[in-house]
Amino acid sequence: MGSSKPRSLSKTISEVVGFLLLSAFYIVQAIVKFFLPKKYHNYKDVKGEIALVTGGGGGLGRLLALRLAKLGATVVLWDINVAGLEETVNLVNSIGGKAFAFKCDISDKDDVYKAAEITRQEVGDVQILINNAGIATGDTLLATPDHLIKKTFEVNVIAHFWTVKSFLPKMIEKNHGHIVTVASMAGFVGSNKLVTYCATKYAAVGFDDALRVELESQGIFGVKTTAICPFFIQSTGMFNDVNARYIPTLKPNDVADRIIEALQKDETVVLMPNWFSIALVLRMIVPWSVVSLCMRGLVIDPTPKQTAAKTNGSAKIEDFPQKSNGSVKESVSTLNHRIVTNGKNVH
Repeated sequence: MGSSKPRSLSKTISEVVGFLLLSAFYIVQAIVKFFLPKKYHNYKDVKGEIALVTGGGGGLGRLLALRLAKLGATVVLWDINVAGLEETVNLVNSIGGKAFAFKCDISDKDDVYKAAEITRQEVGDVQILINNAGIATGDTLLATPDHLIKKTFEVNVIAHFWTVKSFLPKMIEKNHGHIVTVASMAGFVGSNKLVTYCATKYAAVGFDDALRVELESQGIFGVKTTAICPFFIQSTGMFNDVNARYIPTLKPNDVADRIIEALQKDETVVLMPNWFSIALVLRMIVPWSVVSLCMRGLVIDPTPKQTAAKTNGSAKIEDFPQKSNGSVKESVSTLNHRIVTNGKNVH
């Protein structure tokens, strides 16, 4: 059996010095970008790109679709809400954009793979993937039925594996693409009545982080990933009228604008509001009793309201999955995922 050759001291020192110099360069680069006026930033052009948004039948997904269409991207929408998909496509059409919509239950691996194949055949290879769809229970862990815990993980986390595996190979082949994970500040801090939701968002943040490292370790720097971590968002159907003290909930249009900005600037992790980054650093320093006191006082009751829209993009878990509308001649089981293409039914 052979033994590994010991590393020379000079080589170790040179590698450490190289690491420190390169790290210093990246830190200075980040500082310059942070303070650089927006007009001097390099914004990626998405015109002509094919962008897929899960949960595109309403809420934040719809807002993202409209912004991408305005920038000249061809938008592909996935959701379980047929009526919502049709409405989003019509809105995209009204601003001169181009959109395709497919009914897809992202919690079903086979359904995702089938919808992905149809998307490739009818639209083309996806260059921008926005994993936006998400659901929440809004109850204590012991009061949450097992099947709802399972469903929350299937939609909020496991679905990302299926969507990314569907479209990443072509991105790698062309060394070009962008995967956006819409996570949450709940991916960094816990909250009452959101144990399941927080666990899925922690996983989503970890998924994005590990995927980025994996790609760069393989020398693939043309495929970017971004994790979006906002505080509670108003009027998207998931956390309407959450009773959050001290910190105002976010406006959906502001969140959508920030996501598109992060996409165009190839940002890696976006916290909203951005000063939460300071709070996360403090969380690592102060005693747990301080963190607990803060979290217990910040959000009294995050329970999703009963006005939630029936869409992957902003849903109460009780609304998922929505069954096919009897008037719509489509069936997932027969691979006919088509709902609308540029506002026209193509069943």
